[in-house]
Amino acid sequence: MVVQVYISGVSGNTEVKSRQQRVLSILDAKSIDYEIVDITGEDSESHKIFMRSNATSLGGTMNDPNPKYPLPPQFFNNDVYCGDYNLFDTANELGELDIFLKLVDGVSSNDQKISTAEIVLK
Repeated sequence: MVVQVYISGVSGNTEVKSRQQRVLSILDAKSIDYEIVDITGEDSESHKIFMRSNATSLGGTMNDPNPKYPLPPQFFNNDVYCGDYNLFDTANELGELDIFLKLVDGVSSNDQKISTAEIVLK
């Protein structure tokens, strides 16, 4: 399983930049393998289209709470959508990044099946 983190290497939005740096730091600290997919690279139009077409959470920011398109960072595992920064942050706070990133089959520490939506509701 390969976790892909879709980012913007040239974002003018400081909140997006900060979120991307935080995400990569957390993944590194937890030794989670990931692949960075820059949607602003020279040959990245197909990546941008894929992210926009498959991300269901927009990842709004303070300055842009309802963006027209999903904002990075967005997370996928083998092209299966995991969620946006807000869901990532919640899963991290709950200690359930492995479930959010679909690295396990959704069994929590209480041996109950949970979904990404349920992580947000906890």
